[in-house]
Amino acid sequence: MFPNYDVIVVGAGHAGCEAAAAAANMGSKVMLATMNMQTIAQMSCNPAMGGVAKGQIVREIDALGGYSGIVTDHTMIQFRMLNKSKGPAMWSPRAQSDRMLFARKWRNLLEAHPNIDFWQEMITGILVKEGRCIGVRTGMGLEIKSKTVVLTNGTFLNGIIHIGEKQFGGGRAGERAATGITEQLVELGFESGRMKTGTPPRVDGRSLHWDRMETQPGDENPGKFSFSDTPALENQTPCHISYTNKEVHEILKTGFDRSPMFNGRIRGLGPRYCPSIEDKIDRFAGRDRHQLFVEPEGRDTCEIYVNGFSSSLPEDVQFKALRKIEGFEDAKMFRPGYAIEYDFFPPTQLDISLETKLVENLFFAGQINGTTGYEEAGSQGFIAGANAHLKVNEQDALVIKRSEGYIGVLIDDLINKGTKEPYRMFTSRAEYRILLRQDNADLRLTPKMAALGMSDMDERMERVKQKESSIESIRKFFEKTSVGEDAMNPYLESVGSAPLKQKVKLINLLRRPGVNIEGLAQVNAEMKQYFGQFDDEILHSAETAIKYEGYIAKEKEMAEKMNRLEDVKLVEGFNFDEIKSLSAEGKEKLNQIRPRTIGQASRISGVSASDISVLLVHIGR
Repeated sequence: MFPNYDVIVVGAGHAGCEAAAAAANMGSKVMLATMNMQTIAQMSCNPAMGGVAKGQIVREIDALGGYSGIVTDHTMIQFRMLNKSKGPAMWSPRAQSDRMLFARKWRNLLEAHPNIDFWQEMITGILVKEGRCIGVRTGMGLEIKSKTVVLTNGTFLNGIIHIGEKQFGGGRAGERAATGITEQLVELGFESGRMKTGTPPRVDGRSLHWDRMETQPGDENPGKFSFSDTPALENQTPCHISYTNKEVHEILKTGFDRSPMFNGRIRGLGPRYCPSIEDKIDRFAGRDRHQLFVEPEGRDTCEIYVNGFSSSLPEDVQFKALRKIEGFEDAKMFRPGYAIEYDFFPPTQLDISLETKLVENLFFAGQINGTTGYEEAGSQGFIAGANAHLKVNEQDALVIKRSEGYIGVLIDDLINKGTKEPYRMFTSRAEYRILLRQDNADLRLTPKMAALGMSDMDERMERVKQKESSIESIRKFFEKTSVGEDAMNPYLESVGSAPLKQKVKLINLLRRPGVNIEGLAQVNAEMKQYFGQFDDEILHSAETAIKYEGYIAKEKEMAEKMNRLEDVKLVEGFNFDEIKSLSAEGKEKLNQIRPRTIGQASRISGVSASDISVLLVHIGR
């Protein structure tokens, strides 16, 4: 009935879709198994992609050949570049998506792929023989064989939904939980835990008073996520902003005694940086209001997502409180918010390839690893799917270093430090964030996948070469062009910069605060014509490379020093117990994580600098 697959992916959320696409595009025969074909790539929570650090991840997925950026560009209804008032390392793209179109586009791409088959049924276990995963078992008792398996179960593993004092099994509203896998993995020796996340109520946009809220439009010149030729966004849909108030808070407090958050029924830890509204008013009691983003679910629906009002309070309390928010006085609720508690597996049980240490050929990706967010899940799915293919073909794993991408930071943090609460990516987690900008993800990562034989990379590599050539051409223009006071001083005065007293090279002017290519292009016809031949992103990348040249060089030097430790490999099965000079905690953590390199060992919590020195001496370095 079934062929012997190279890769079976369990779960068709963001991680599962990227895993299936990555393995298939590298040449593997893939089965994507899901409990419901109608919810492939469902945006379970907010209808948006990107944001601070998350936008960089989406661009990195795209640069590697994943589909998240392409799907987002085809289905977004608003685009904003966040943090533009800060330096370019902080610029983060974010898109408001049409939820139904997003899922449809993903499904169309997957169904069009000749290497991907589908199976709709609950997967209740994996097939293991002599310590190796060889397939999956379904709820009907079918055994489907595969050389590798990628588990991307999201919030479905023994999921429990909480609304006030009500609780019931489910992996998402209206969908049942998945059972069997956790119990089997624990029997095999895996450690499991519980986590919690939540979602806000959905309301009827026809019942809201939009004129009483602040309008939040998209960028005047919207950008995009994919480095490929995706359509430009037109006719953006605005979001809106409103706020809670003291009356809202008092009403919410009346439900605290029935809240699963406060009465102990929820054991799992929730996301620290995306707390529920009841958690906010409890932890930040001194604040009179909290900001809410009122987000449309799509162009052709009146369903509205109330971002910032995540709640597991009783539905009657949620409804009463909502109606005290400005603009929501007559709000109708489609469904209440809820919390969901689910199983995860601490990611220190994974190798850097996302393959499990206990069972060979078994990979984990997404919320099963303790992360939160579509972007974090999608990036892990891509890496797990690619590495499943590489494992089948006996090739070295794809590893993104911390100095090469936010994806590298994410996976390195997970496998070396683990997480006890839902992990979310921030720019502050990346020590090389000037190198890891959203504008240069293609320059950093596309050559890496082209070298591995990912399909459709020839055109992408041609774009990368053209971009590199254009940036170099712009730099040479700045180095050779001199400008005088007559042409430049009016512009310099307009940006509050000191006037010129003699001719200077244009590159020296660009390094001044406040001076930018956009302004220089208006100085004279020659510059306007020259810069006009390049698109905005290339001009921005060239400007950043020139303005921050010293900082970029310093970070590259730091990264190279650290990467030298990454090149010092530890042999498989290295016996840390025989090194007497290691600290007791160092030995314990090294034996638990089993690092591949000295660099990885140096980032493990509990492994001291002196432990690293002892290891270097022991291996003759």
